[in-house]
Amino acid sequence: MTKKIICFGEVLFDVFPTHKKIGGAPLNVALRLASLGIDAQIISRVGNDEIGKELLDFIKKNGVATDTIQIDENLSTGQVIVQLNDKGSASYTINYPVAWDKIICVPEDEIMVKKADALVFGSLVCRDLISQNSLLEIINYAKYAVFDVNLRAPFYTKEILINLMMQSDFIKFNDDELYEISAFLNSPYHSLEQNILFIAEKTNTKHICVTKGSHGAVLFYNEKMYYNSGYKIDVVDTVGSGDSFLAGLLSKLLYEENPQEAIDFACALGAIVAKNEGANPKISSKEINDFMNP
Repeated sequence: MTKKIICFGEVLFDVFPTHKKIGGAPLNVALRLASLGIDAQIISRVGNDEIGKELLDFIKKNGVATDTIQIDENLSTGQVIVQLNDKGSASYTINYPVAWDKIICVPEDEIMVKKADALVFGSLVCRDLISQNSLLEIINYAKYAVFDVNLRAPFYTKEILINLMMQSDFIKFNDDELYEISAFLNSPYHSLEQNILFIAEKTNTKHICVTKGSHGAVLFYNEKMYYNSGYKIDVVDTVGSGDSFLAGLLSKLLYEENPQEAIDFACALGAIVAKNEGANPKISSKEINDFMNP
């Protein structure tokens, strides 16, 4: 039976120096999940404007249902100014307030989350109390809560991060985020693995994944560690590669496939995204397979 995953959070346009691309971490995850055959849906909010209509049209055309995306009559659709350094790594200027800051929790969404196999959310959507409170309400209905930590200063607090971690069944960090949050929790440890185990114990979370950029990822899953050392590629930009990584990982783990195969597949998918432009390049199963098994 096809798995259903609900994503909650920001939908927006990433505005690069020469062009714009559709993005937002939860949307990127939903779009990639849909491309992998998962029934994906997103709870979000756009403005009643031209770029909002463009976003909805794109999402629908790419296999993700839009009936849980609310329309805001006052605020505009989200935009993020993206700057890339000479290695393709991105930094972001995130406009505020925008429509996705005001996502309202409605009973229909709660029913849908209750029926879904997983709920995916990040920390950025909690920068505004309205969306934050809606997320904290909706997490209560999730069978499997997946927290994609997405630290974008100044839009997070120690308190909200700890609250979200305590309510999660799966947490994904990058290595910088892991060390920052370990420090919040007064970890005495210096190694990646020790801090993963420290956070797992502190938050009672059995599933944790840490991405390490071009050096792959570490997955702690049911008391075992799994590793992938990464794939060497020529990076175009890193926008959305972590989101596709997470989608790839969940697409395997929710079907109870081997965790090692899941992390290998996820790292390959993230690498392919990074060697393309923008967060949501079209990628076929054949392309992933050829990349992993040339």
